[in-house]
Amino acid sequence: MQSPQRVLVAMSGGVDSSVAAALLKEQGHEVIGVTLHLWDAEGENKVGRCCAPEDRDDARRSCDVLGVPHYVIDEREAFRRHVVDPFVSENLAGRTPIPCVACNQHVKLTRLWQLAQSFGAGKLATGHYARIVADPSGGMELLRGKDADKDQSYFLFGVPQEVLRNLVLPLGEMQKSDARAHAKRLGVPNWNKPDSQELCFVPDGDVRGFVQRHSGGQGTGIGNVIDATGQVLGQHQGIEAFTVGQRRGLGIPGREPRYVLRVIPDTRDVVVGSAADLGRAELEAQAVHWTGRAPDGPFEGQVRIRSHHLAAAAQITPSQDGFRARFAEPQMAVAPGQAAVVYLHDRVIGGGYIV
Repeated sequence: MQSPQRVLVAMSGGVDSSVAAALLKEQGHEVIGVTLHLWDAEGENKVGRCCAPEDRDDARRSCDVLGVPHYVIDEREAFRRHVVDPFVSENLAGRTPIPCVACNQHVKLTRLWQLAQSFGAGKLATGHYARIVADPSGGMELLRGKDADKDQSYFLFGVPQEVLRNLVLPLGEMQKSDARAHAKRLGVPNWNKPDSQELCFVPDGDVRGFVQRHSGGQGTGIGNVIDATGQVLGQHQGIEAFTVGQRRGLGIPGREPRYVLRVIPDTRDVVVGSAADLGRAELEAQAVHWTGRAPDGPFEGQVRIRSHHLAAAAQITPSQDGFRARFAEPQMAVAPGQAAVVYLHDRVIGGGYIV
């Protein structure tokens, strides 16, 4: 952004969104802070996460220090419909959902851009570590953030072009250490707040307990842990929260490490095997969103299958509603339900969900 203008900043209560607001204010822009009330934190873990009351308070304190207005908008119904309910149903079906993608696509960024327009703001800003640049055809390209450890482009592949065109990411060119240094310099009160690690609405990490509570107590019930030959090695209390590649919490004896290879919802079996059994040469993805124009034929690129996965070389073949990726080398723990995001070097081409 060249000339000063009104900008709506999404304030999560964390240091990244706070420093994004502070930098824009320092540059002379008129900043409006908005926090979306998405979920009411449960149990003993009601602090230090973006769904906790403390986080809304931290966002308000940052805005007070910066001298900018702050609004809290209730989006709990949309968050439940687009994020929590699918998260529960996917876990019950033996898949591994990626709720942050759905949240950015359907709840946070799309809704925040609508709010920005209602506030008369010409731009929306967030604290994501990613970059946006114009392409020669007039569209917008999504790029990895400069900080490889904090890059969040994987979670943004589903953001529509209209939002990308009006989105500002002040931290995209920074390292996390730079952002904290700016926050301290600018007097942001939460400059040393720890980063969130778990899902914001499951802060204790107990996915099975969460799914059981929010599925009407149905759960999936007791099932067997078996090997590839069908031999029963033990029992489990429900397939929810098992994910392909998981090693811990299998509850089976033996010295050799075993990993989840498949989850079979119809029989409630969890199939385990060795690390060598985890490799997959290809995957299929559906419900694909292409960041720009959809590719019209096969091409060579790189595919990330988890947020911290090093994108792997693959041939990508688009189909009507998805794509098939054939890897140059087998990839470990390709989990149905996770996002498969396609890159050309730093540029996000698109992504979908592994089936």
